[in-house]
Amino acid sequence: MDHAPLPLECTSETGEPEASRALIGRSMGRWRTMIGRRVLARLAISNVAPSLEITHLDVLDAVRRAEPEGEVTVGTIAGMMRIDPSRASRIVGEMVARGALRREASQADARRIIVVMTELGQQLMGEIQAVKRNVIDSVLADWPEEDVASFSLLFDRFVTSFEQVCTTPGKDTD
Repeated sequence: MDHAPLPLECTSETGEPEASRALIGRSMGRWRTMIGRRVLARLAISNVAPSLEITHLDVLDAVRRAEPEGEVTVGTIAGMMRIDPSRASRIVGEMVARGALRREASQADARRIIVVMTELGQQLMGEIQAVKRNVIDSVLADWPEEDVASFSLLFDRFVTSFEQVCTTPGKDTD
């Protein structure tokens, strides 16, 4: 992956808003390629649990993110992953068989089945997150701490705004 410096007129260093936006767009294209290939997830899985598939990791992550909001159902997971509920149910079943998740009756409505992360699932997620943090630490190793702090806030703000724009009803989300 060659990242030769761009001519000054093509970078945000000129102070031109168009150049800054163009640089963001090009960087997003490179980032999208890596995200599309699930580079970080594949690295984490290969280091922690080579027998897992990326969809298994996605289900665990969906449960982890949804649990603080309340009871997690297969429907919740399907919605978060933007997949069919029957597919989500099948993946949840695989993770139940592996011992990373368990199904239990809802405390609010015993007719409803919820999905709960087991100790093994929590351990897996902790190890996966540690691998991801190590990669991020490696990427940022030579950055001044002030840059890391600024970038973390700006990147979160950018992603939050991007989510808001792209999840507005009637908008195409690519």
